[in-house]
Amino acid sequence: MTGASGTAGSVVEAAPADSGPSAGDWAAAESLLRNNISPEARVLLVCHVNPDGDALGSMLGFALGLQRLGVRRMQATFPGPPEVPVPLQGLPGLDLLVPATEAYPAPDLVICFDAASESRLGELVDRLDTAGASLVLDHHASNTHFGEVNLVDPYAAATSVVAEQLLTRLGVGLDAGIAECLYVALTTDTGSFRFEATTPAVHQLAARLLATGIRPGDISRRVFDTRPFGAVRLFGEVLGRARLEPVAAGGRGLVWTWATLDDLVRHDQRPYVLEALIDSVRCTAEADVSCVLKQAAPGEWAVSLRSKGAVDVSRVALALGGGGHRFAAGFTGRGTAEEVVDRIRGQLDAAVIPSAGS
Repeated sequence: MTGASGTAGSVVEAAPADSGPSAGDWAAAESLLRNNISPEARVLLVCHVNPDGDALGSMLGFALGLQRLGVRRMQATFPGPPEVPVPLQGLPGLDLLVPATEAYPAPDLVICFDAASESRLGELVDRLDTAGASLVLDHHASNTHFGEVNLVDPYAAATSVVAEQLLTRLGVGLDAGIAECLYVALTTDTGSFRFEATTPAVHQLAARLLATGIRPGDISRRVFDTRPFGAVRLFGEVLGRARLEPVAAGGRGLVWTWATLDDLVRHDQRPYVLEALIDSVRCTAEADVSCVLKQAAPGEWAVSLRSKGAVDVSRVALALGGGGHRFAAGFTGRGTAEEVVDRIRGQLDAAVIPSAGS
């Protein structure tokens, strides 16, 4: 078992955080799965709180692959309210989801997706203690290697890349259901193939997924291009209060805004609609760093950070208790919005990338 403090490397030595999985890591993951999956085994798949397209798509795509291997006693879940964002409600495999309160208390195997640390598992973190074995699939460089076996590839564009590679090693070919889940995961984390992590290998994977017959136009409209009119009005209000600070981040610039619980109530919207807000803020020409604060509770904010390349926002997030990637990161902030942003300002200068120049 893997205690809450983690026993990374108990099967194979944990790789450095900035390297990809070794041959030993892949072999250990294959061995772990083959020894712990059967029609009778209780398998619990968990992704991070407030799941996005990569977390949910990777988890469900892998779950459908495990079904192909004969796993029958399987649950997929995530911490917090059991609410799937509307844009993701068309994903195959949603019938496998259960509320966190109904998840196996002592599964034979727990597999974690897109979670950089134990804290992202919320009330489900105790399954790392009660499970017979644990496996972590992720692509965050800040991953703490909290599983018994860890497949963490910070060079992968999405966790779905790692999931697809492991399914291939297990002999599970792609079908339309698996492909749609992994395609949603891949497109959301690459910004529809616009972000720096989009490599030739990413497009090659997308081609294999599309070859199963899934319809990218339908998927894109559902996931990216549809939102309630109330959300459009909400975006207008929140963008109207955005603030630009050109001298922040060593003169590279910071733009930020915030959305409150009252905003959501006033426009009759669910929190998930705010996930797309950062894309409207990050296009500001005068700022390298963009930031959106989304109120989660009184005095508590889910903070999204983005960079165009001059600032490593993962350093900012790590310093403030979160994590992520060089160009996209986040953390939970406490206090007023201004107090949280003040802490961000205090970390930005140290996060400027020297090679980015001035």
